[in-house]
Amino acid sequence: MSCTLCILAAGLGSRFKGGIKQLEPFGPNGEIIMDYSIFDAIEAGFDRVVFIIRKDIREAFDKMIGDRISKYVEVGYVYQELDCLPEGFSVPVGRVKPWGHGHAVCCCRDVINEPFAVINADDFYGKEAFVKLHDFLCADPETDGKLHLGMAGFILKNTLSDFGAVNRGVCKAENGMMTDVVETYNIRREADGRVYSGKEDTAELDENCYVSMNMWGCPAGFIEKLCGRFEDFLRNNKDSLTAEFLLPAGIDEMIKSGEADCRLLESRDKWFGVTYAEDKPSVKAEIAKLIDAGVYPARLWK
Repeated sequence: MSCTLCILAAGLGSRFKGGIKQLEPFGPNGEIIMDYSIFDAIEAGFDRVVFIIRKDIREAFDKMIGDRISKYVEVGYVYQELDCLPEGFSVPVGRVKPWGHGHAVCCCRDVINEPFAVINADDFYGKEAFVKLHDFLCADPETDGKLHLGMAGFILKNTLSDFGAVNRGVCKAENGMMTDVVETYNIRREADGRVYSGKEDTAELDENCYVSMNMWGCPAGFIEKLCGRFEDFLRNNKDSLTAEFLLPAGIDEMIKSGEADCRLLESRDKWFGVTYAEDKPSVKAEIAKLIDAGVYPARLWK
């Protein structure tokens, strides 16, 4: 079965100073984080990659990764533009940013019709999650009328940054099936060694709970349903200049309505990414360790 890897790369990267963070080199031969994700995805069996980007960085993408990757896998592009909206909706006067990563996936409506996985461009996930998502997507689909999704669940303590707070979708599951995905903000480890979220009303979190790193396995037909949720969101936020349609929130609504279910696919790999500029040296060091251990070749693409 054909499976596509959809990479969310249209973010502005406002917390990472000094350039486009998705294109920052981290490997010994100029590899960026997406190189490693795509390498792992191809190894797991994915045969197509679709980048969701802004038009103004297309040239940089082609130069840094698109032209190189196209020699190994089919590549497509989708542009997340502010006015990429369903018929009958318009951009509120004064809004300058697109509508979030749920909106980004909706922009793929006419491009992705097969099962697909969606990931962030600036997150390093590890091999295990790609294998589990691919196997999940290629399994014989159930025919009970529901959308059957999968989510790679990472252990919270494996996803924290040493240089500041992060946002995560905190997950609850029963018998391996997701029941809740709660977008949780300002998660950090404090001096007492415990993990907290929030700013004024802080709450302690279990560091061993599962969180979403926005790595989902989606069946054919998912985008069409998500677009319906996006239309509901736009009706409720038609005048907002800042509201965002988040992918976990859209999926959570589908689960609670009975329209979909979602299997938690556990990953024990350690996440790392470039939320902050200070993360860069540690990410380079972690990749170097994996190369030394033989997990990756020093040069990914021959």
